[in-house]
Amino acid sequence: LRHAAQRLAQRAAPLAGQAARPLLIPTYRHMASDANLLKTALYDFHLEMGGKMVPFAGHSMPIQYKDSIMEATQHCRSKASIFDVSHMLGSSMRGKDAIEFVESIVVGDIRSLKDGTGTLSVVTNDKGGIIDDTVVTKVNDEDVYIVLNGACSEKDQAHINKHLAAFKAKGKDCEFIVHGDRSLLAFQGPKAVDVLQPLAPDIDLSKLYFGMFTEATVAGKPVWLTRTGYTGEDGFEISLKKADTVELTKKLLENPDARLCGLGARDSLRLEAGLCLYGNDLNEDIGPIKAGLTWTIGKSRRDKCDFVGGDVIKAQLEDPKTVTHRRIGLKVGKGAPARGGSKVLSAEGEVVGEITSGGFSPVLQTNIAMGYVLKSHAKAGTELQVETRGRKSEAVATKMPFVTCHYHRPAA
Repeated sequence: LRHAAQRLAQRAAPLAGQAARPLLIPTYRHMASDANLLKTALYDFHLEMGGKMVPFAGHSMPIQYKDSIMEATQHCRSKASIFDVSHMLGSSMRGKDAIEFVESIVVGDIRSLKDGTGTLSVVTNDKGGIIDDTVVTKVNDEDVYIVLNGACSEKDQAHINKHLAAFKAKGKDCEFIVHGDRSLLAFQGPKAVDVLQPLAPDIDLSKLYFGMFTEATVAGKPVWLTRTGYTGEDGFEISLKKADTVELTKKLLENPDARLCGLGARDSLRLEAGLCLYGNDLNEDIGPIKAGLTWTIGKSRRDKCDFVGGDVIKAQLEDPKTVTHRRIGLKVGKGAPARGGSKVLSAEGEVVGEITSGGFSPVLQTNIAMGYVLKSHAKAGTELQVETRGRKSEAVATKMPFVTCHYHRPAA
């Protein structure tokens, strides 16, 4: 897989138009020949619009279009960008015991969510490690909408089905539904709401706050609309029937502020926002506490920790010293951007951690990274070094996000 990832990175390199960019190709992603790759409903439209396609999570996906990754990143920060994220695994748990089951496999307090609201959570294994990160939305008491990473689809479904079989054997009512008939678009950026509102006259988007979900009609098409995203900007994820995807996308693009955007810029954006990429920053050997995601563990659930791997996580909550490392952000000095696997050194040259994501920030115009270091070196402002390909660069531990995030929340 490592060699396949390297070949993919080499193939993608001349496409970016920028020497230093934070495109990451996680080594866990299954590589396949072009003939075996899945195609989203927008595949032909991507080609028509100049999309440069690469293998990603078993799909043929656009890494960029005619603009550079630098330009595309800056466009999303200032206007509105459309991302095809149909490789993600959209699914639902439905039944009178759906919430009970979901809470047995994720760490969040789903029961306390109001109908039509969601939260970031993680699916854990028996060791308390993260199988996947996910957005979980409580549609109502008997319907929970879950979006999982496409590259984790196979193992996620196996994990869910294993635990669901045992759950249903106790007489519980819950069904796991995979929405294979739907596409998923992420529409992100400060202008996204202005573009979308005229196409959704039946809903006041100013009252749909970050994390909220609703069924709506957009450009005459029925959709599931969630105010969320993976860029740090205001925006929406739009789940819709595959047959409606091209037409709705074209309708959004009629507004000059809207532009198609590929995976390269999506990675730049999420890194600037300090968001994790599964397979790089998260894996099955990293738990939520080490990852700086303790906040995802519902406070009402910390006494029992009655989810898979809860005994391990409860012990870590009770004795934080057992978790020796912590995920941090770093601003890195001049030179080649830090990449996954680069060593993090103390100012004195001692190895204290490792980079998991890194690249050049198009917005900040500097090298940034995130990684895991010993807690003794995790405090913001700590002077560090990063060693990449045998060359050392000065670095400093930095709070994340690296850029200001703009989520639409109610006025305080």
